[in-house]
Amino acid sequence: MIDLIQFTPWTLFTDLGFISILLLVGKFIRVKVKLIQQLFIPPSLIAGLLGLAFGPNGLGWIPLSNDLGTYAAILIALVFGALPLSSPNVSIKEVAKRVGPMWAYAQVGMLLQWALVGLFGLYVIKLIWPDLNDAFGIMLPTGFYGGHGTAAAIGSAFEGLGWDEARSLGMTTATVGVICSIIGGLLMVKWAAKHKQTAFISDFDDLPDELRSGLLPEDKRDSIGEATTSSISIDTLTFHVALVFVVAFLGYMVSQTVKVYYPVLELPVFSCAFIIGLVFKKFFDATTISRYICPQTTQRLSSSFTDMLVACGVASIKLGVIVKYALPLIVLIIAGVAIVWCITFFLGRRLSKTFWFERMIFAWGWWTGTMAMGIALLRIVDPKLSSKAMDDYAMAYLPIAPIEILLITFVPILFVNGLGVWLLLACLLLSLLILLLAWKMGWWIKPNKR
Repeated sequence: MIDLIQFTPWTLFTDLGFISILLLVGKFIRVKVKLIQQLFIPPSLIAGLLGLAFGPNGLGWIPLSNDLGTYAAILIALVFGALPLSSPNVSIKEVAKRVGPMWAYAQVGMLLQWALVGLFGLYVIKLIWPDLNDAFGIMLPTGFYGGHGTAAAIGSAFEGLGWDEARSLGMTTATVGVICSIIGGLLMVKWAAKHKQTAFISDFDDLPDELRSGLLPEDKRDSIGEATTSSISIDTLTFHVALVFVVAFLGYMVSQTVKVYYPVLELPVFSCAFIIGLVFKKFFDATTISRYICPQTTQRLSSSFTDMLVACGVASIKLGVIVKYALPLIVLIIAGVAIVWCITFFLGRRLSKTFWFERMIFAWGWWTGTMAMGIALLRIVDPKLSSKAMDDYAMAYLPIAPIEILLITFVPILFVNGLGVWLLLACLLLSLLILLLAWKMGWWIKPNKR
């Protein structure tokens, strides 16, 4: 019998074994079930749902421990610790020159989702259910825009500040967001094709098998990285794994140190790991060390940690919490989907000079699900990626990332201290200022002039 109460190293090993089995089962289902392929549901999400259904929070058939939520918090620190190490060196001036309108679109889309949905939760939903936590409304952008990673990060931060239900709510909205991104996205693709709004229309049946099943044929396989160290000294993968773990570990130490001396300032581990990663990146670029850091390898590590995070995070959802908040959660999700759709559609037509629908559908997938969902939808309407939407988004996201990190870091602290509404109003004001800048710079386009 596996002891689920007393945690030991073998408990970690057992959890990892079961999660790995579920990931492989999820991959098998993705390869074999056509409906799953059509919905682009990732194996990590399937694994998480199976773990939720058959694990301790469901039927209890799979003896997973109660530490899955903690694993998610650790994994998000590793994900954010790896991000700076794989990011390219691009100046803000270069970003503004090439993708200014795209930056405005993506930045305003992020800020408005947090502001409008958060204010809806504060002044509409909380009016109906006054006993709700003030931060209930921002659980939707936590899961929709942020995804399972942000849900793990903000959830763990709120847990440290006394709200234990935040993680389950965030993971739930993230899971619903992935489903909404695909179903809503496919409906929008059909509408756009019917009304001739797409530049490179494609039907799902025309997509290559590797996009549907996720299995790459031999002639389309890419290298996951380069060997930068000799295995006679230390294997390249070991070197990069150790580097990412050191960054995340130092982030944890910084977070704990701040907690000791400034208990009110509960800095999340992932935020500290991201900052440490930036410091390491600067140091490596100033020396010759950066020549031995392979961006592709660190990206693959980050993606691997994300797969494990999604599986662990979804499996850790407490169904009792979802039942408790069922009605306000349904209202929040319906209103949130409507708000995000309006933001995505309205701004997409006015901040894109070319290929507006391709850019908009990518944004929809990203802002409700994950970037992978955005890419999947984009490949339907732009199979050869001729619109350059993905490239432009990648560059535009560079100046957005620090603002997103700051937002995720201070949302729990400000809401717990009763200052959440001021943060939401600040997001709203900043988005309006960016729209004013877009109008001044000539980025704003009237749809009837296309």
